[in-house]
Amino acid sequence: MSRMVGTVSRGVRAPIIRSGDNLAEIVTDSVLTAAKEEGYEIRDRDIVAMTEAIVARAQGNYASVDDIAADVRAKFGGETVGIIFPILSRNRFSVCLTGMAMGAKKIVLMLSYPSDEVGNHLISLDALDEKGVNPYSDVLDLKTYRELFGYEKHRFTGVDYVEFYETLIRDAGADCEIIFGNDPRAILKYTKNVLNCDIHTRARTKRILRAAGAEIVYGMDEILSAPVNGSGYNEHYGLLGSNKATDTQVKLFPRDCKALVDDIQARLFVATGKNVEVMVYGDGAFKDPVGKIWELADPVVSPAYTAGLEGTPNELKLKYLADNDFADLSGDALKAAIKEKIQQKDSDLYGKMASEGTTPRQLTDLIGSLCDLTSGSGDKGTPIVHIQGYFDNYTAE
Repeated sequence: MSRMVGTVSRGVRAPIIRSGDNLAEIVTDSVLTAAKEEGYEIRDRDIVAMTEAIVARAQGNYASVDDIAADVRAKFGGETVGIIFPILSRNRFSVCLTGMAMGAKKIVLMLSYPSDEVGNHLISLDALDEKGVNPYSDVLDLKTYRELFGYEKHRFTGVDYVEFYETLIRDAGADCEIIFGNDPRAILKYTKNVLNCDIHTRARTKRILRAAGAEIVYGMDEILSAPVNGSGYNEHYGLLGSNKATDTQVKLFPRDCKALVDDIQARLFVATGKNVEVMVYGDGAFKDPVGKIWELADPVVSPAYTAGLEGTPNELKLKYLADNDFADLSGDALKAAIKEKIQQKDSDLYGKMASEGTTPRQLTDLIGSLCDLTSGSGDKGTPIVHIQGYFDNYTAE
């Protein structure tokens, strides 16, 4: 009889990770212990994933507001800095903003509207329509914004991020001016020195600013891209992907993770004789239909993974086969025909109609989203995820 269960995703509990811990050993032992206690076997092509947070914690990859301030001051000269397109997040950006403000005399903060890059809304599209505001062309100052839209609070956090960010900047000792716009060139009316904080569009924003006459341009990926006074850093992403650790410290996105995933894969093979894929994951990519947030606040979903997770799914759409190729079959005959079709499928279905409707995303992005939803971001205590059956299909026995 065919196996009746397909993909299973389990959150695995682990000790609280501290700087300097042997994470490869902890992850391996946690997965082996969970399998033993729950009575299931580890199989070939299982996937073991761990959150980027515990990797960075084990690495001790932290930095303080003083470190951020020193880097901003060194790069911009300590005068007026235009900070554009930050996301609206206490966890992701508040400590970074404090450090940036400490490194300048004045901050001109330009917020994208009606929402930030990852979907956190300042105001609704309906409100824009009602007031006759065109977000593609109109640049608003704070007075105009308040007159039009008042003091809007985030639906889930209850925070007025405009007021929150202004307070952070002034408390850090800098003067503050806030504008609202979606064309990065708008900031150049106020200052030629710009720190762009967008994540996935950062290269384009830098290109547009430089072409328009900006004099000093850095992205968040270039702040703490090297150690400052012995701080943590990330050579590829800088402050992108960082999280609040304390009111004065951030945990940076982990670095040099490939050796870790390969080490865990090797340890699991020695312990079980099975070839298990391993990855590090951050934010997944999925949209909340109510709050409208996309997640995806990390620069990549997975900063490191073993070789077997490279690529995209190569799957047939079962309902397409059932409705087209085998529309005249039913019952066991239909089941047998579909199984045979799967067994004979091409190694690359790119552009084939029979794969239409399957999810065209990288494996690591799909799996990372599954892991992010499984582990959650609160107090579940499961920073490791063990996935089984992900690479199974309808033919698996």
